Amino acid sequence: MKRVLIIEDDSVLRENTAELLELSNYETLTASNGQIGLEMATKHKPDIIICDIMMPILDGYGVLEGLSKQDETKFIPFIFLSAKTERQDVRKGMDLGADDYITKPFNEDEIISAIESRIAKASILKDERNSFKNAPSNTEDDIRTLNDLKNFFDDYGKIFNYNKNETIYKEGHNSNTIYLIIKGAVKCYKFDEKGKELTTALHKEDDLFGYTSFTQNIPYRETAKAIKDLEMVGVSKAELKEVLNNNHKVTLEVIQLLTDDLTGVKDQLLQMAYSSVQKKTASTILRFAEKINSNPEDSIKISRNDLASVAGIATETLIRTISDFKKQGLIELEGRNIKVLDIQKLQDIS
Repeated sequence: MKRVLIIEDDSVLRENTAELLELSNYETLTASNGQIGLEMATKHKPDIIICDIMMPILDGYGVLEGLSKQDETKFIPFIFLSAKTERQDVRKGMDLGADDYITKPFNEDEIISAIESRIAKASILKDERNSFKNAPSNTEDDIRTLNDLKNFFDDYGKIFNYNKNETIYKEGHNSNTIYLIIKGAVKCYKFDEKGKELTTALHKEDDLFGYTSFTQNIPYRETAKAIKDLEMVGVSKAELKEVLNNNHKVTLEVIQLLTDDLTGVKDQLLQMAYSSVQKKTASTILRFAEKINSNPEDSIKISRNDLASVAGIATETLIRTISDFKKQGLIELEGRNIKVLDIQKLQDIS
């Protein structure tokens, strides 16, 4: 008999949900607040947890974070149960690692279906993890390269989808997940003390991003937003750390990836400090074209502010330079879109 832990401060809803699940042949445990629920999860190791968001002492987000820090509870399927239907609350819960989200009021079929599917999925993933751990010793050589690591993301990662202009995570949020972009593009940015947006990175298909630390729970230090409709897979830092511990060869590849990132940042800083306005603008247009399009000569849909923040120049200066490029026949303006007409000349300038 599968065991379900229900964490809900509303006593009527808590007991009614427990009765409903018991009639469907589930063993139930109940907790009236998040702190008690976290303690019960650690002690009893339920097969699945259903948890309200807004609760006294410790809310649902805190419960999920607490579970994720413990090896014995981090893989327990977790479903948020709440009357809060705002998209940002759903998104926050899923970003923290929740498996599903059910809104109140719910019907019997809805909650039973969610429980069954999540328990089944957890069982499959547990079998895969066990087979991975119990594989022969030469399994350590199975993930040797960065490409092998990306295949691991494809096979074991959780799928995330975002529409264009949707925020993926915000500066200061817990950095529990590393992402691999399957389709689309991402812009990372910060705000300076004057509230000006500064683009810090651009990521395209097949890029890994979201890593602030592989060993510590350091919050994200920038905000990430989809600049095209986005499909990604994510792996928790705990899972990735385990993979790196067991596959030392790929760890060297990850170190090289981080080194390349630092080199790119240094090059960008040098360009911002010393390059001419035309070089900065040409280089920035090419960077956006490369990140957003598989074919750099296709139109790019990007704001002048974004271009200016990456180039490190004033928006007004960038607009004047773009106008010059248009007169020279290097680009074509289509509303807010920029189409590269002579990629070679832009490369020569940059």
